[in-house]
Amino acid sequence: MDIRTTRILRCPHGGAAADRPDAGGPRRRALALAPLLAATALLAGGGAFAQPAYPAATPVTMVVGWPAGGPSDNVARLIANAMGRTLGQSVVIDNRAGAGGNIGSDIAAKARPDGYTIMLATATSHGLNSALYAKLNHDPIKDFAPVGMIASSPSVLLVPAASPFRTVADVLARARANPGQLNYASAGVGSSQHLAGARFVKLASVDIPHIPYKGTAPAMTDVMAGRVDMILTTGAVSFVRSGKVRAVAVASKQRLPALPEVPTFDEAGLKGFHTDSWYGLVAPAGTPQPILDQLNTALQKALQQPEVRTQLAELGALPAAPMTTGAFWTFVRQQMPEAAELVRTSGAKVE
Repeated sequence: MDIRTTRILRCPHGGAAADRPDAGGPRRRALALAPLLAATALLAGGGAFAQPAYPAATPVTMVVGWPAGGPSDNVARLIANAMGRTLGQSVVIDNRAGAGGNIGSDIAAKARPDGYTIMLATATSHGLNSALYAKLNHDPIKDFAPVGMIASSPSVLLVPAASPFRTVADVLARARANPGQLNYASAGVGSSQHLAGARFVKLASVDIPHIPYKGTAPAMTDVMAGRVDMILTTGAVSFVRSGKVRAVAVASKQRLPALPEVPTFDEAGLKGFHTDSWYGLVAPAGTPQPILDQLNTALQKALQQPEVRTQLAELGALPAAPMTTGAFWTFVRQQMPEAAELVRTSGAKVE
């Protein structure tokens, strides 16, 4: 650059400094040009120093589409705390309950795709809801980007501790002798608990009405109090160990390691009744892949921590094997047709 032709630098007394032969000599002219040269170098480097390292001073928000105290919320808080330690930044929970998790999904889908908003995805938000609702305000695939898989959790049939029912046969015998007299609770219309209950009722050919609640916590409160006869839910281990409910059967092919004394439905005589939920993390579509990978790494490190695995077991959840963002998205896509079939065969509908 010929500084004699540069006219953008002004001297204090007016006129163009570069036009004056006495503008201060080479050293002064070099100092005057330093900011311009620095900016040019920054642009040449692609603005590498323009963006702060992720995550910066802002906490990461994890949207949870269910109330505090339920299975999804418990898993979310456990993972948020563990990921925060790895990221070096707080991961805070934002419970946005309602509409079967759709309110939280709508909020997360429309959030800025900068890595500071993620969402707890479940078999309901990214599977069942697409088949249950005629119209959603978001697309569970197009409006989200994958972070990773957390865990899966089979449903467990729970009854109040004072209930006379100790086996699946006990429940079915009473239901067949007294159609419509028993009932089952769920976290709400269209929830995984609702679908599990509807499928159980249909497979067993019994009449057991559904009572929806606004979340798992209030539903479990009434089950423990004996105001509702039963519930099929995940995250049952702590409730069983509290002595306030009794586990009758597990809806998985193998017994749950945390409840080895509880038989499967296959063992209890109701063959083929298998239903579980899964938990994962997603971000708004458009979130940069390097940030998704960094979040995935933090998630994988969290899932390898012994205390996290122990607490997941206490929640009745089985930690997922390490899974890349792409592998997780393949899993979600594969689950959606199965979820639609579950909705169809159960006969459940959102009113």
